[in-house]
Parts: sequence; C-alpha cells; structure tokens
Amino acid sequence: MAIAAVGQICSTASLKGNLEQCVKLVAKAAAGGAKVLFLPEASDYIAPDAKTSLELAQPQASSAFVLGLRAAAKAHAVAVHVGVHHMPPQEEASSNAGRMLNRALYINSDGDIDDTATYDKLHVFDYGSLRESATVQPGSRLTAPFDSPVGRIGSLICFDLRFAETAVALAQPGISSAWHTRPAQVLTYPSAFTLRTGEAHWETLLRARAIETQSWVVAAAQVGRHNERRASYGRSMVVDPWGRVVLSLGGVSDELGTAADGADGEIGFVDVDLNELERVRREMPLQRRV
Repeated sequence: MAIAAVGQICSTASLKGNLEQCVKLVAKAAAGGAKVLFLPEASDYIAPDAKTSLELAQPQASSAFVLGLRAAAKAHAVAVHVGVHHMPPQEEASSNAGRMLNRALYINSDGDIDDTATYDKLHVFDYGSLRESATVQPGSRLTAPFDSPVGRIGSLICFDLRFAETAVALAQPGISSAWHTRPAQVLTYPSAFTLRTGEAHWETLLRARAIETQSWVVAAAQVGRHNERRASYGRSMVVDPWGRVVLSLGGVSDELGTAADGADGEIGFVDVDLNELERVRREMPLQRRV
C-alpha cells in the first residue's frame, strides 16, 4: 500500500496566496508520509468574473503558480496532482483562441511535469448563472491512465463526474481500447462543486463511479467562499472500490458557503490498497456486453 494525501483549499483571485496554501499542504503531505498529494480543480485561482479569469490565465510553462508548486514537489519529494488554468500560447491557439483550458497536471516527486499525464477537462460546466464555456474550451480526448506511486491514475475533472462513460472508458476499457491491458486503478475528480449540486449529488456520484468501475476514487475539492459571487461545497472525499467512503473532509457551515472550522487548508491521508481493488475486480468481474 502507498499513502495518498488529499488537500482542500479555498482559492481566490490571488495566485500568490493560493500557491502559499498549496505549498503548505505539500509540506504536510510529506510529513504524513504521502507519496502523492491530490489538490482541487482551479487551485491556481478562482476569479469573481469571466473577464478577470481570462486576465489571470497564463500558459502553464510560465505560470508562477505551477513553477512554485513544482519547486515544492521537488523540495519535499512528493508528487502532486493538481487542477489549474492553462492559456495556450498564441502559436498553439486553435479556433478557440481567447479561451483557456481547465487542466489537470501531474508533477512527479522530482518536480517535473509528466506531459503524457496532462488532461484537459472534456465537459465544461454551464449551470444557472455559471457559464464555464464562455472562458474555457473543452478538451478533445481522454488521457491514458498513467503510473504513480499509488497506482495507475485516470484523470477526470469536476463536471466530468456526471458522465459515467468517461470513468468506464478509463477503468473498465473495452478490448479495442489503447489501454485495455493497463486500466486506471485510481480515478481523480479535482472539483469545485457548487453548494446546491454538492449537497444533492456529490457523495452519490463519487460512490457510483467507484462502484461501477471498481476503482479508487479521489476527489480533492474547493471549500468555502471564494468571492462575493461564488462558494464551493468542499467535503473532499476518497471512496474505495467497494463504494465505501474512507475519507471525507470538512464542508461549509451555512447557506452562504462559509467554510466550516478547519475545512479550509485541511488535509487527509488514505492508504490506497491495490490488493483490495484486485480482489473486488476478481470476485465480481464486470463483463460488459454492450
């Protein structure tokens, strides 16, 4: 078994402040013996409006937040899985120029980014007054599961949680899949769920994805009030391949989205037992016929 750490923060429009929060969690993860720290979606920033979000977005290669987190990972010899914004440089811009990517990065314990593990969120979140599609272009493909100290990771992000087929494609791939012999063992959902959707669906969806794919599910979440217009539900969670919640961090304390005492900056630790995963998959093989 290997220890995974799950960190929970409340990002604001201050990249410097958000980096400081995350660097503290890297140090705590190392002190707790973790091999990988999982951080939420949009750990670099959450802006009060679309205009500010686009102004804050930077190319991954020059982002002070990403560079600082890489340095922390190297200094503490802990791998980091984290959600950030990436603004493609002009030479990489597509027909979606002017919009960014909602990205999950894997930084190894040497502080290097594994580009083959990079994943761009497929399903952008349009709900109520929130219109992620105004600033974020959807990713174009799944990323093949990749090795980590806690098992093969299949990266997904937040709203992807509502699309079960993506989880199945990563963790229970068909024989025609490029990773048929190397399915994901750990599914990730770095997130910033709203208060309403979190209360209604967060735990239910996470447990469903774990059960139907017989996988570990790791969901690091944003928590609390980011600004006057937005708050996140929190309750970062880890679910085992049998659907049991083995870790649940703090949430909010009121309908305004105030983070509960200790929830902002909280960290939890889980032993990821891959033998348990293999036992579940062996005893109840899911032989799909459609």
